[in-house]
Amino acid sequence: MKKIINDTQQIVDEMLNGFVFANAHLVHRISDTAVIARNTAKTGKVGIISGGGSGHEPTHAGFVGDGMLSAAVCGEVFTSPTPDQILAAIEASDEGQGVFMVIKNYSGDVMNFEIAKELASETGIQVDYVIVDDDISVKNSTYTQGRRGVAGTILVHKILGYAAKQGKTLTEIKQLADTLVPSIHTIGVALHAATVPAVGQPGFELPDDEIEFGVGIHGEPGYRREKLTNSRALADELTSKLVDSFGDYTGAYAILVNGMGATPLMEQFIFTNDVHTLLTEKQLTAEFVKVGNFMTSIDMAGLSLTLLKLDKPIYLTALTAPVSTSAWG
Repeated sequence: MKKIINDTQQIVDEMLNGFVFANAHLVHRISDTAVIARNTAKTGKVGIISGGGSGHEPTHAGFVGDGMLSAAVCGEVFTSPTPDQILAAIEASDEGQGVFMVIKNYSGDVMNFEIAKELASETGIQVDYVIVDDDISVKNSTYTQGRRGVAGTILVHKILGYAAKQGKTLTEIKQLADTLVPSIHTIGVALHAATVPAVGQPGFELPDDEIEFGVGIHGEPGYRREKLTNSRALADELTSKLVDSFGDYTGAYAILVNGMGATPLMEQFIFTNDVHTLLTEKQLTAEFVKVGNFMTSIDMAGLSLTLLKLDKPIYLTALTAPVSTSAWG
């Protein structure tokens, strides 16, 4: 294993300190926690928080800032943050109108965020949440009941962050979130497994000439392995499954092509070009496209494709609104 680290027990702490040092104009770390909060002055609006295990950078801390998340809670590598850490994020993000939590659908995350919600309610802070389950590749998987929450979560951050900045109430944001999440579908493909530093070896074995469709962001099993093929064939597999999953797939879409950590941008853009060709052949339009590393899996080679059906005007308005974060761009 080759990693640029010091002590496997200090990875998250040292990473967060480095992140804040590099982005001190945008965020700060709440003392004695693994919570990254934005620097903006409080304006009496709903706070938006998210979080999960580390190892998926820039998620979630990279999306903290004006127009997106108020705070992010960073657990240990591939491990849910604890309720007390989440509570600290809630308290830091409360501006008097409540806090809304964006939770990826993993059993530990759901349980701990719900506990934090109850703890916050005891202090008088109103909290609500949505569970993101955008991964259509498998119905149930390791650590989940139902579909996994993956890269489509970033689009939820962006759209709900916009709604909060516009002064939407906690109830209005909850209604928007419940409509939005079912409109976001994601599927991924892995070429090589991630190596958790404390483990020191890849999370699963994948021969050099094979790929696996539907692998999760923690290395959870996918739905099929086959021989390595070209970008066009990969794009056809992912795009076809996503489009079909919408049933009535007519209309316009937002596209998120997400690198899993070790896939060069060159390859991501080749894949994006193939997706564009395939959507055009299906007479579908993409009104918003984002390409890059947004929700990674340490050093996994592969990528995911997310489609958001733009069936409400606020979605596109929110996606194109300017923000001040380190990772959205």
